[in-house]
Amino acid sequence: MSNTILSIKNLKKQYDKDVHALRGIDVEFNAGEFVVVIGPSGAGKSTFIRCINRMIDPTSGEIVFDDVHMEKLSGAKLRRQRSSIGMIFQHYNLVGRVNVIKNVLYGCLGKMSVFRSVLGLYSEDDKREAVRLLEKVGLTEQIYKRADALSGGQMQRVGICRAIVQAPKLLLADEPIASLDPKSADIVMDQIKEITQEQHLTCIVNLHQVEYAKRYASRIIGIKGGLIVFDGTPQELTDGIISSIYEGREEQMELASSKTVSARASVQYA
Repeated sequence: MSNTILSIKNLKKQYDKDVHALRGIDVEFNAGEFVVVIGPSGAGKSTFIRCINRMIDPTSGEIVFDDVHMEKLSGAKLRRQRSSIGMIFQHYNLVGRVNVIKNVLYGCLGKMSVFRSVLGLYSEDDKREAVRLLEKVGLTEQIYKRADALSGGQMQRVGICRAIVQAPKLLLADEPIASLDPKSADIVMDQIKEITQEQHLTCIVNLHQVEYAKRYASRIIGIKGGLIVFDGTPQELTDGIISSIYEGREEQMELASSKTVSARASVQYA
């Protein structure tokens, strides 16, 4: 029996006649893997990860998640299948004026009926799970605070809880530590790794930071110019391969210092 949970074949994305973000990606992911995708800005990392859950529609190719062709879905069918894919964003995507636990519970909306979701009729089980997750990531005292009153690292931990409360089979994280200082980045990556291991989730994380990729990944994929140029274990990722992937943009491999985090927080990475 195949252990493959996600299969991608000849995935291409062209934004206009001159911009080919993805040039033909072929890759498979097995259940339980913790995969980090590295590469410089503009390599196609964010486009790749957002095509998986159809936040971006691919130009062509196949995306088979849990035996379902994602590229063929629309409407309610897409919404239902997407509810099994959790997403963590670089800039958190929280509702600032709403308290923390409500932000977490928003992760349940994809699995609820339209009637219940409009009225915010969450089950008691969902509420208990939201509290449990917030306690697990060390945010017990912040449960009823407004999201915009939290630090960046705390907001990202809320984002993790929101993605996990929906009980996904696959977790995607798009540059989850790019806007954080090193201490907060360590906490966030520790939480993502621990929770995904406990719940036996497949996790795909986009990172610039090679040090973090080597520390946390069971498998590393390098993307450059819209193509996969490396796919192997952290031990197989040599300095020469790293230099080839980043080639002249080695400064992007390092996490921002706490002094520059706020300046980078508004920058989107490809």
